[in-house]
Amino acid sequence: MQTVEVTAESPRVATEISGTSSYAKVMENEDVKKQVDAVAKPIEQNYQSLIGQLRDRHAVGVVVAVNGRIIWADVFASTDLLAKYWPKLVRSYASEAVVTRAKDVDVSASRAQAFLEDMEGRRETIESEPGIYRHTEVTGDGFKAFSLTSLLPKTGFDVHVAKMAE
Repeated sequence: MQTVEVTAESPRVATEISGTSSYAKVMENEDVKKQVDAVAKPIEQNYQSLIGQLRDRHAVGVVVAVNGRIIWADVFASTDLLAKYWPKLVRSYASEAVVTRAKDVDVSASRAQAFLEDMEGRRETIESEPGIYRHTEVTGDGFKAFSLTSLLPKTGFDVHVAKMAE
């Protein structure tokens, strides 16, 4: 398991990120971009090593925590899909890390598993293209989750499940 220390150097940067829903617009701000780069760069530099470790373990997903607060989980249908999306995911995780405030505590594997398993929501929205895919969005207490399920012949499996703490 790789641990990266994350600190928010500028409250203004955190406010900038949390105050808008457009990732692209926020990343136009040089201060924000520098802070996200500072968080993402060490992880990006270790890309080959980290993806190698994930492949060796047959990992298909990650649970991301910042200072003891689980903020995100992504689970894919295969290790190859995880590897393909990893560079973009790291940037998203870094952006969230910049605005997340939490105590500095360790996250256990059992806490990460519990976060993944708790998918009971108050509201569920489903969009579907029959025979091709189903996109499900679940809003629960303190989280949003999305799943993309393949409905192609002889499939019926989740291609990607993402869960974000609110």
